[in-house]
Amino acid sequence: MKAILTTLLLFLNATLVAGANPMMDDFSGKPEARWEFLTDQVMGGVSTGKMSFVTVDGRPVAHLSGSVSTANRGGFIQFRTALKEPLTESVSGVEITVKGNGERYFVHLRTSWTLLPWQYYQAGFETTGEWQTLKLSWADFKPSGKMLWQTPSPSSVRSIGIVAFGKDYEADLWIQKVGFY
Repeated sequence: MKAILTTLLLFLNATLVAGANPMMDDFSGKPEARWEFLTDQVMGGVSTGKMSFVTVDGRPVAHLSGSVSTANRGGFIQFRTALKEPLTESVSGVEITVKGNGERYFVHLRTSWTLLPWQYYQAGFETTGEWQTLKLSWADFKPSGKMLWQTPSPSSVRSIGIVAFGKDYEADLWIQKVGFY
């Protein structure tokens, strides 16, 4: 009986911990089945790039690289994933561990209210050549237009994307993990 109670308590604790952090991807397993790569070529732009999953210092990581070009009304490369479960209102924002080439990159969120392809919420972050863990609160995310709420609601978030965006440059971004806190 004691073993059953112990097992039940461990299960409940694991469930509560998992519910507190609904999604954290460390790119283990088969990340290519969870993440998709897109460029502005879907709308006539000319940016090029790739997303790859590799091992660095014994850890799986995602690598976003390529040439971002604002020619032909373009200007982005990104990789994104859909959330399997809605977030709870207790989630405070996005947590990401990254290193890069000193450029500014972005996290894009799509919600149940971002119906058009050019609608999203965006928060920027700076990179260095060293790994850093960043926390972006909901207040850090700005809407792409006036038709959206000023701050995204956690329960409305449907997908998260990591984006090289907005100017002509060479993207070189390494991501060790991404999720919510």
